[in-house]
Amino acid sequence: MAKNQLEVLNALDLAKTQWYHFTAIVIAGMGFFTDAYDLFCISLVTKLLGRIYYHNPGDPKPGTLPPNVSAAVIGVAFCGTLAGQLFFGWLGDKMGRKRVYGMTLMLMVICSIASGLSFGHEAKGVMTTLCFFRFWLGFGIGGDYPLSATIMSEYANKKTRGAFIAAVFAMQGFGILAGGVFAIIVSASFKAAFPSPIYKVDEAGSTVPQADYVWRIILMFGALPAALTYYWRMKMPETARYTALIAKNAKQAAADMSKVLQVDLEVEEEKVQSIQQEGKDFGLFTKQFLHRHGLHLLGTTTTWFLLDIAFYSQNLFQKDIFSAIGWIPPANTMNALEEVYRIARAQTLIALCSTVPGYWFTVAFIDKMGRFAIQLMGFFFMTVFMFALAIPYHHWTHRDNRIGFVVIYSLTFFFANFGPNATTFVVPAEIFPARLRSTCHGISAAAGKAGAIVGAFGFLYAAQSQDKAKVDKGYPTGIGVKNSLIVLGVVNFLGMLFTFLVPESKGKSLEEMSGENEQEESPAEAGHDTRTVPV
Repeated sequence: MAKNQLEVLNALDLAKTQWYHFTAIVIAGMGFFTDAYDLFCISLVTKLLGRIYYHNPGDPKPGTLPPNVSAAVIGVAFCGTLAGQLFFGWLGDKMGRKRVYGMTLMLMVICSIASGLSFGHEAKGVMTTLCFFRFWLGFGIGGDYPLSATIMSEYANKKTRGAFIAAVFAMQGFGILAGGVFAIIVSASFKAAFPSPIYKVDEAGSTVPQADYVWRIILMFGALPAALTYYWRMKMPETARYTALIAKNAKQAAADMSKVLQVDLEVEEEKVQSIQQEGKDFGLFTKQFLHRHGLHLLGTTTTWFLLDIAFYSQNLFQKDIFSAIGWIPPANTMNALEEVYRIARAQTLIALCSTVPGYWFTVAFIDKMGRFAIQLMGFFFMTVFMFALAIPYHHWTHRDNRIGFVVIYSLTFFFANFGPNATTFVVPAEIFPARLRSTCHGISAAAGKAGAIVGAFGFLYAAQSQDKAKVDKGYPTGIGVKNSLIVLGVVNFLGMLFTFLVPESKGKSLEEMSGENEQEESPAEAGHDTRTVPV
């Protein structure tokens, strides 16, 4: 254990699970609920946008977004998220977690509402406005990643810290689920109120003018849960680790945590000063950081990068996979609102059966099994199931085998969430020093979003058929769904290998993991607590 631990931090580490822990989970978790809703709801409405704004009269198939527009609409929020993770991660270590936390939430609320508004009725104006506001929406969402994880890790006790951080992240599952459910309600309501023929029967009539409201309502709804939690976010005190270890204000840290924990805590100004004088204030771009945490940062960035290539390419293109195996009928046999309804129903079913349960399995087992075991197991099963889908892919396309395809596809999602999707979020919030914690989490998360961009854009083109006649309009031929799934299987296998760079943090205090409060040791002892391969 760290030899120079402050009493206020020790009290947080040893605290029993209390009401304030659950309050913190809900406050931080609602941000993640909104993040997931906003990032994934766009995949529910892209086909509708194509029908409304890119319809060509006389075309046997409904209009679809051109490749460059589709890539921009889907990917622009990821680009914003990546930038936001780096910027707000850095700002969280400079200005404090709480102050920056309010900024990110307001940005998310404003841009969620604005992304449902557009200038003009022409396709170009609508898409430009949508992309502009979704970039800034992503920028706000990006800030939520490092700040939510850091705040929860710094509030939690060491015994159940993994479960608390994972519970915040698990709200993402409910966000994806809520996106699907809300889209079902909106599309079903409009479908009942404004009946229309299928595309084959009446091209123009199959997309009623009111359908233009559907995608706007779905996108704008994301502002509501975020707005509801703003007041509570502003009432949360700054974390004691920021106040004591970075701001060097022991008195304020003790006062804040005395209220939270409802115990009297000693003010330890001398100990704070002694920690400051021990030379533990090395920066990110120093040899000391490279020596102590270089491999850790490489491990957290590469595993998150590789995971998100697989995770986001699956998630964003569910609707294409469902169409390919016949779960969603051909577009010309449905009207516009029916198509939204079918896509939302399929996504909701996957979220309900595999996505949501996977997250909560992690919450239940992370402090028993440990982060390393869950991450390794998750990557292993994702690799197995990806190859199980890919190698006999033609077998799965037959009508009788569709249920089997969906079961294995769901299991891939289950082990992503009861596996690396949760652990890659948890670990970077635990293993780095307080003054760099938010920054390093932001860097790791940004590497993940770079993977999401590769997955989203790469899969968009790669999954196109090798047969020119079957390729979507405007796209070049690709390697096909089968070969794309094989590539994703290889990516998951690489993720399993890079997991060995990530240390196990189960049951240890944050200061123990980062070595912050230890007195200077001989070089032989210095690496004692920072081994990269868990035992």
